[in-house]
Amino acid sequence: MQKLFYIGLAGALGTLARYGLSGWVQRLGDFSYPWGTTAVNLLGCFLFGLVWTWAEARLWFTGEMRAVVLVGFMGGFTTFSSFAFETGMLLKDSQWLMACANLVLQNLVGLVALALGWAAGKAI
Repeated sequence: MQKLFYIGLAGALGTLARYGLSGWVQRLGDFSYPWGTTAVNLLGCFLFGLVWTWAEARLWFTGEMRAVVLVGFMGGFTTFSSFAFETGMLLKDSQWLMACANLVLQNLVGLVALALGWAAGKAI
């Protein structure tokens, strides 16, 4: 139960960090492109890769600490980093078809799901 508390707390902190950074970047200029979200997603991917590599190579993260940082904080900061990591691991393991399926399913089908959600929201 304590592990879940810390994951939730880290998730809340990640969410606040995402909100703050995304808003700050977006306020830097009059952008029609969502640069704030892009900055968060790219930074999140970099940080996820950095923390994962440190945790694997240096073994100074316990399994619980890794869950708190990667699932909790990074999950609250950006789920895109998890998507990029999982796709990267598929590519690293030469699972090309699965990597392509992951890209298509989560991006194209995600957009279809969004459109269906919009339609459902209007109908209700």
